[in-house]
Amino acid sequence: MAKFLSRDINLMGFQISHSNKQKLKPFYDDPDSMLPDVEAYASWLLKHPSALNSFDCIMKEAKGKKVVVFLDYDGTLSPIMRAALREVAKQFPTSIISGRSRDKVKEFVQLNNVCYAGSHGLDIMQPPKSCDKKGNEGAFQPAKLFLPAIQEISMELEHKIGETQGAKIEDNMFCISVHYRQVPPQDQGNLKEKVKSVVENRPEFRLTEGKMVLEVRPSMEWNKGDALNYLLHTLGFSNAIDVLSLYIGDDQTDEDAFKVIAGKREGFPIVVSSIPKETKAWYSLRDPSEVLAFLLRLAKWNKSQASFLQLDYV
Repeated sequence: MAKFLSRDINLMGFQISHSNKQKLKPFYDDPDSMLPDVEAYASWLLKHPSALNSFDCIMKEAKGKKVVVFLDYDGTLSPIMRAALREVAKQFPTSIISGRSRDKVKEFVQLNNVCYAGSHGLDIMQPPKSCDKKGNEGAFQPAKLFLPAIQEISMELEHKIGETQGAKIEDNMFCISVHYRQVPPQDQGNLKEKVKSVVENRPEFRLTEGKMVLEVRPSMEWNKGDALNYLLHTLGFSNAIDVLSLYIGDDQTDEDAFKVIAGKREGFPIVVSSIPKETKAWYSLRDPSEVLAFLLRLAKWNKSQASFLQLDYV
């Protein structure tokens, strides 16, 4: 089935491919984490400097270019950011690419002028008139033929681990997430084995692991980097040389998008992390509060550029 999809899906000519110094303060990456090594984080910042401290340098590259903004949801955004995100989306084409289902993310964000891509980019919807300049509407779902099998897996997982204390199964339409943060440590190994047993005889699916979560996804070669390329294409920017992409995310799955932007060298990948980690991102933000500050500064920057151009014209 995966081979069938890879061979036959071709939408609008888009072909699926296989696959500084900063003041430091005590912080926690999540409620269960230990206080990280401040010295190690300071050293890591030399390789991945603060996007806030480097804002002027980043935006210097944006002058005369069309800025396009991409963001992950979990670990990057929060409900209090809606106003800032609304301002950014008014001024720049903005997309959210999440591992959650598209409908859930849209319900959380509640903005109509944003492009939503759920299930790690396997379910993409562009709002009419605001996102797709070519008039294309509706959802792009490259894994649609996998849906019946995904529902079978979801029911089997519910049967096998539904009564496991603390386990939570989340149906994200094209991705099934099994959260085990609340599972007692002594039961986590057994839980993982049960999830693996559901997937191991299904070669058309793969099992990946994130922050206290196991995810079952179609094994077709499609990730957030492919979703980013698809969105740039539908926005009319795939071959433009005057486009600068900003991608902000904190998850391991965001690394595929970081890789695409770094490879094109036509934008800036920005990782959200309060601890040192391996990443393809060039810049960093510590946590969602710094993401908020960056978005507010970005919106303010664009307004100042518009005012400058108007004064210059007069």
